[in-house]
Amino acid sequence: MTRIPSPLLSVVPVIALVGMLACVIRIFGGDTLNGASQIVLLTAAAVCCLIAVCRCGTRWKTIEIAIVHHIAGVSPALLILLLIGALSGSWMLSGVIPALVYYGIKIIHPDFFLVTACMICSLVSVTTGSSWTTVATVGIALFGIGRVQGFHEGWIAGAIISGAYFGDKVSPLSDTTVLASSVTGTPLFRHIKYMMITTVPSMMITLAIFLVAGLSGETTPSPEIGELMNSLNGACHISLWLLMVPFVMVILIIRKTSPIITLFLSSVAAGVATLVFQPVYFLCCPLQRRPHSQSGKVLHLFD
Repeated sequence: MTRIPSPLLSVVPVIALVGMLACVIRIFGGDTLNGASQIVLLTAAAVCCLIAVCRCGTRWKTIEIAIVHHIAGVSPALLILLLIGALSGSWMLSGVIPALVYYGIKIIHPDFFLVTACMICSLVSVTTGSSWTTVATVGIALFGIGRVQGFHEGWIAGAIISGAYFGDKVSPLSDTTVLASSVTGTPLFRHIKYMMITTVPSMMITLAIFLVAGLSGETTPSPEIGELMNSLNGACHISLWLLMVPFVMVILIIRKTSPIITLFLSSVAAGVATLVFQPVYFLCCPLQRRPHSQSGKVLHLFD
């Protein structure tokens, strides 16, 4: 018979994990994620297995079956992680993300910049399922715009990160959201539904704070906004038709299509958009074909 461990014994793996992580961070610093932290996690799992076999009477075969079962459960999340990389690259190459930035800048008013930045990052993060991709692409452009309009860097970064993480939490394409639902055996959209209970009120409070901060702060019109928009248009062909790609993704999400199918079809749609709107990428280096001197500067923003 399998015995249930005592509360004190159950805390031993947690203590071992925290202790080893503290030692690894102290020794390796910023290089902890390059392999040392994974070894710590495996060691903590080994401690759990040792307690289960030696103290609780669990057979090793039972542990093996549980390991295989949970790996099979997270396999869809691994496929989604691979497809997210394809999606981010295809959206960037096709000009979808630059188009979102271009048309987003057109509707930004200085008094509502913080709210607009937060909402734009939320939209991009929901459609891409990645907060890091949002911050590294749209966030960089919005950060530069906010600085030349006179906003403090902390407010700009807060608006960008708040929007990016909101979209990442409620997007059915997010790797962490899919992984959490897969591990717990919860249907994906039911998991998102209950996430919205706490996430939406938090977002409403955040938008209210950014609205008050934007209206009460002093802003100045930026002469560099026009230059940035010209640079975006010079780096790649901007068209309203490019917005059909995220529109297709939104339709698939509303219809509750499988995340793997949604990501795949969105990547294919972005590939078709690349052939139609950015054929120069298949001919030669775009920087050699584009006459605009700002192309390299803008593409560097999205590296």
